Amino acid sequence: MDSISSFALLSPHSAADAVALLTTNPQAKLIAGGTDLMPNLRHGIGTPEQLIDLGGIAELGRIEHTGQGWLLGAGVTLAQLATRADVRVELPVLAQAAATVAGPGHRSVATLGGNLCLDTRCIFYNQSEWWRESNNFCLKRGGDVCHVAPQGKRCHAAWSGDLAPALIALGASIDILGPTGSRRLPLNDFYVDDGAKPLTLAVGELITAVRIPEPTSGMRCGYRKARIRGAIDFPLAGVAACLVGTQDGLTELRVALTGTNSRPFLLTGPEALCQQPVTPELLAALGKLVQKQVSPMRTTGTSAAYRRQVASVLAQRLLRELVEL
Repeated sequence: MDSISSFALLSPHSAADAVALLTTNPQAKLIAGGTDLMPNLRHGIGTPEQLIDLGGIAELGRIEHTGQGWLLGAGVTLAQLATRADVRVELPVLAQAAATVAGPGHRSVATLGGNLCLDTRCIFYNQSEWWRESNNFCLKRGGDVCHVAPQGKRCHAAWSGDLAPALIALGASIDILGPTGSRRLPLNDFYVDDGAKPLTLAVGELITAVRIPEPTSGMRCGYRKARIRGAIDFPLAGVAACLVGTQDGLTELRVALTGTNSRPFLLTGPEALCQQPVTPELLAALGKLVQKQVSPMRTTGTSAAYRRQVASVLAQRLLRELVEL
């Protein structure tokens, strides 16, 4: 990797101060744990003159649980989510997803908000500057062609965060603060299917918190991912599921996916699988739903067909495991 160009580090004391700095310096980058940003900067992906450090903002580190649900500050670390006893018991899908991210050192500093705002990834993008230049750059940065789909007009870089599908399956929403005030948005609506610009954040906005409604009584949830190595790696495909019911029939089923598209997304159509026994035929039907809605491209070292099949199999295995608990 290359050395990082010089920058000024700005240290706001509140989320409102951070918004003001970001509004005044629209080319600045937010940094919390920095586990995604710093490797990208070393690859020459961006040369910001200012970094706005969110690490000293106490309000972003809140974890609150009431009878109405959970409020998790955007600065909560993945290690906290993976190891806190109450999160592991009440929100196992979130704890499982957090525990699969990178390694222990990364999780000790990486944050919830940072993971939700990860940059998309592609083998033509996450390379050194000289490598990208030798390929005439790409549509996501510096070029005008997506090497994954040269005839298309959009970037197909893949979204590869682990927490988003878990939170989408839980029905989470996010609090966003910006120059014009605060707004709340369902997490599933925060993303768009464009690898070059997958987030709907406006200039000067940042995520301050995630809100998770109280899970339905009897709900069982889980997260599974496939990756090249058993640790560290981003998902080739990841599946989160939340369900209510038994093997004799489900009354609720939500499935969300990551790693295959340019956004994490909630699977459409699984409600048609409810109110009937969970049989091999039903699992196969779920697998077909997944295969139809994922759209992996040649953005990793594995084939698109492999990732499509893996996503389908992960979903089927996870549903079977959850109903057998």
